[in-house]
Amino acid sequence: MTKSLDDLTHQLIDAAKAAGADSADAVAVAGTSVSIDVRNSVLEQAERSEATDIGLRIFVGRRSANVSASDTSDRTIEEMAARAVAMANEAPEDPYAGIADVAQLATDIDPARLDLVDDGPEPDPAWLEEQARTAEAAAKGVEGVAQVQSTSAGYGRRQVHLAATNGFSGGYESTGHSLSSVAISGTGTGMERDYDYDSRIHLSDMRDAAEIGRIAGERAVARRGGRKPQTGTYPVLFDERIASSLIGHLLSASNGAMIARGSSWLRDNLGERVLPEGIDLIETPHRARVSGSRLFDGEGLPTSERKIIEDGVLTGWTLDLATARKLGLHSTGSASRGTSGPPSPSVSHVTLTQGTQSPAQMISDMGTGLLVTSMIGSTINANTGDYSRGASGFWIENGEIAYPVNECTVAGNLHDMLARIIPANDARTHISRVIPSLMIDRMTLAGA
Repeated sequence: MTKSLDDLTHQLIDAAKAAGADSADAVAVAGTSVSIDVRNSVLEQAERSEATDIGLRIFVGRRSANVSASDTSDRTIEEMAARAVAMANEAPEDPYAGIADVAQLATDIDPARLDLVDDGPEPDPAWLEEQARTAEAAAKGVEGVAQVQSTSAGYGRRQVHLAATNGFSGGYESTGHSLSSVAISGTGTGMERDYDYDSRIHLSDMRDAAEIGRIAGERAVARRGGRKPQTGTYPVLFDERIASSLIGHLLSASNGAMIARGSSWLRDNLGERVLPEGIDLIETPHRARVSGSRLFDGEGLPTSERKIIEDGVLTGWTLDLATARKLGLHSTGSASRGTSGPPSPSVSHVTLTQGTQSPAQMISDMGTGLLVTSMIGSTINANTGDYSRGASGFWIENGEIAYPVNECTVAGNLHDMLARIIPANDARTHISRVIPSLMIDRMTLAGA
């Protein structure tokens, strides 16, 4: 008889206690995924996977160890527990290690209100293939598209359960549907590539396959004839598709693990303005129908909405229990956990205050500058915030798109860049990071 994830996690912590652990927590993850790839109207690859993984973290005093396996037999679980205790006895003491106190644990853990599961049947592979074919045909139908590099349709279902010797026991389940298409325009050294995709919890929320293919094709064609822009200092508009990367650097720098190591360019900015006045950056872990929403974190603590940035001011760090203890603070319920390692602090979903102008209005007001639609490579100094990335997009002259751009570098310092962002009003509200296009009035461009 197949064991439930609830049963597996409790069996793991019972085995840990029997092997000599003072305390323990365990996580079990089960997933099913289907992926269909089409190329030139022919099925190129079809994959289906099903797996269950288990992880056990044990504590002997202030010593700890983590073990994992993909075999859920009774013998393996007993061996895991014995091995973990033996490893912990040889490990150095960590004064900050330990599971949560009972008083810290989440109690509102019914995930039903998050609406993370599509109750419909698993899509038939033949139907997924047809969706991929439809998207590919639409991309090919765009004049100027030379080829469609790849088109993929997929489905996944994932279950997670966490249990600990402090009495916590909770889990959740989620589904996911996805479709993507990558189109290429031009030939030889003049080839340009772009994409479009959609990914949703519920199939009914997915965009039309033909629309996804068409937009991928149109984007690829629009990039034909790219050339280097002028070198100098110009305003730069980061397209909504890649603007979240800028906020991602801020989230990384405000992560408690970075602060505890003293390796963050934000380490001395707590309580100071880091974004323009009037802008909030809010963690929103309870958003319905959004993948990754959660009511409890990887240590069983309750999650909640919190303002990481309020009115432009940095209010605090992102913390799990261990990093909070190191810094003499309290966890923000931000522990993220897999089966193969201990928890670490991580942000789930965030929302940035949107502006009032559309990207088109911003371009019109820009005069001369750069619209960045894709980025490659990254040179980010974690200690100083110095920023340099390869970019491509479109050159703006007299408030209008003049020509496509490639092979340029955008550089600055994140302290200065983020302090001057001007958000547009075009953020997609169904994705994990609700970040609109972002304008920065002066950045260094290295081009021709």
